[in-house]
Amino acid sequence: MRTPFRLLIASGALVGALVATAVPAQASGQVVIGEGHVDVIGVGYEDGEFNLHIHDESVEPGVEREPHEVRFQVKPAAETTVPANPAYGFLGAAGDPVWILPQVRNPDLIWPGFGTEEIEPGVFQNDAVKVTFWVAAGPGDVAVYTEDAFGLPADVLVDTGDGLPDTVTLPAGGHLHANWAFDTPGHYWLLVTATGRLATSGQTLIDAGLYHFQVLD
Repeated sequence: MRTPFRLLIASGALVGALVATAVPAQASGQVVIGEGHVDVIGVGYEDGEFNLHIHDESVEPGVEREPHEVRFQVKPAAETTVPANPAYGFLGAAGDPVWILPQVRNPDLIWPGFGTEEIEPGVFQNDAVKVTFWVAAGPGDVAVYTEDAFGLPADVLVDTGDGLPDTVTLPAGGHLHANWAFDTPGHYWLLVTATGRLATSGQTLIDAGLYHFQVLD
């Protein structure tokens, strides 16, 4: 198992202030989500408002939630082991335990997505927004990655083990599913921002959220 990461602070007053104030505030009163389809990273732009949110489809009808309002529960059913294939070395040593919210739907676990369906084409430059993972705190490492049709890693989007920030570029009107892997039980916090540059004015819009994952109890 790799050395557990500590709190990683990116530059900027926004990042420092959110970490200082939001982590303690998350101790209670959160909605707990442990299964179902959820866009963990949802980015929207409507009526001139740009926002980073959670689109929760584990309930009917689906609702949008602020990241700090939610605690994602990674259940025991998520536990597996790191494959022997060296392509999975970013998850740890072969045979080590790892808890994965999978790219392919498992009804007993959260099916985590990235969603930009609420963004119309032509609104942002290059028809894209950027999602940046700035800060991670917890007992171990977190990786977000996709797999190809053969079950091999296709793209490692986020890996706290090799340092942050990591940025994911998302197309307008798109949807993506990926694996979210945690190598140690415990509580994790991820500070994330979404940014987009308006095509007409060139103005950069930004929103931030603090995400909380609980691996086991």
